[in-house]
Amino acid sequence: MEKLDHLKSAVASLSQISENEKNGFINLVARYLSGEAQHIEWSKIQTPTDEVVVPYDTLAPTPDDPAETKKLLDKLVVLKLNGGLGTTMGCTGPKSVIEVRNGLTFLDLIVIQIEHLNSKYGCNVPLVLMNSFNTHDDTLKIVEKYSKSNIDIHTFNQSQYPRLVVEDFSPLPSKGQAGKDGWYPPGHGDVFPSLKNSGKLDAFLSQGKEYVFVANSDNLGAIVDLKILHHLIKNKNEYCMEVTPKTLADVKGGTLISYEGKVQLLEIAQVPDEHVNEFKSIEKFKIFNTNNLWVNLNAIKRLVEADALKMEIIPNPKEVDGIKVLQLETAAGAAIRFFDHAIGINVPRSRFLPVKATSDLLLVQSDLYTLVDGFVIRNKARANPANPSIELGPEFKKVGNFLSRFKSIPSIIDLDSLKVSGDVWFGAGIVLKGKVTIAAKSGVKLEIPDGAVIENKDINGPEDI
Repeated sequence: MEKLDHLKSAVASLSQISENEKNGFINLVARYLSGEAQHIEWSKIQTPTDEVVVPYDTLAPTPDDPAETKKLLDKLVVLKLNGGLGTTMGCTGPKSVIEVRNGLTFLDLIVIQIEHLNSKYGCNVPLVLMNSFNTHDDTLKIVEKYSKSNIDIHTFNQSQYPRLVVEDFSPLPSKGQAGKDGWYPPGHGDVFPSLKNSGKLDAFLSQGKEYVFVANSDNLGAIVDLKILHHLIKNKNEYCMEVTPKTLADVKGGTLISYEGKVQLLEIAQVPDEHVNEFKSIEKFKIFNTNNLWVNLNAIKRLVEADALKMEIIPNPKEVDGIKVLQLETAAGAAIRFFDHAIGINVPRSRFLPVKATSDLLLVQSDLYTLVDGFVIRNKARANPANPSIELGPEFKKVGNFLSRFKSIPSIIDLDSLKVSGDVWFGAGIVLKGKVTIAAKSGVKLEIPDGAVIENKDINGPEDI
């Protein structure tokens, strides 16, 4: 406890953050030090029933009456997690301003979708962006362009916590690390206290709002779903996590389990080593968390005020200028076990379309999808329900490089897999089918000509096309 007292006094003198943030941070560290991590007994894990993880197909249809739909939608707030930077894709600023398709960014598409709902039903669904100190200033400038839109846009900041120096358990900023590197945003589990601390939660409750739909800003499939909202209100479910069937690409994703009579999230980090392979198998754990979450606002208020949301702590070790630091984080999905009548809904894969890398951008910009009213809709011409698997080499990692290497995005309706490595450049109007591998020889530029049709081929040079 000496560690904690020392830390408390050091944190007290950090003028950059609020009392709420200081208290939140100290509580998090205290929980971490007490080692209260919930130990999962493997034999007690049960596969959730259809009562707990409801198949999407069994949801009741939404009311036909537009007036009823308006009533439903007027209870909803849409919140996008907007704390991430586009650094992994070689972009500066918030990830949500990367152009996805037709010159429109993630944020543009979200605004168009909600505007469409507000106009169609005469409702007022507000959009809330949870920023981090990394994205706050940029986002404020960006949302100005929507000031004439038919949508109320709110922003608030998630908490800013000091990174912990591992060696002596002191906050990095009090070691003279003055810049942003001294701080971190503590994961999206922080959405609940931060929404409350920002004053937004009480404001929405006073407007008669009842539910918030939380999703990652880079998940293009996370659109407002009336059937889900209708179901939750009708059944008084305080929390709903959208899950979807696992494919081999999703083996690391968290899954829902029934445990001691409650539904809860099981993450790979909580799994004992001897069970990791079992966790990754598609047989036993068939679903994973999309991080599309629907949560009752009154329930958030009740639980935050009672300080009851004690989600599993995820320790994330980093290094800053050669100093080993620790950042303690929590995830919003892990909160499921604290809410009453919490459920999962097993949704179609189309509600999970995240863009984490340029390979995902290739899918979304191709003829596999079309854009209607800001919604990214999958092309019916593709028979296979799964998307092609796409692997692009490091030359394609940054968005700018990716775009310059394609004169136009190839047709991939009939593609099973594409693997590209080396200095490869694509012409216009190319069609890719089946399994295609394109590997340029080291130090040699390989250009795929305009209009080439490539089916089930390994290409190492121009002679193979």
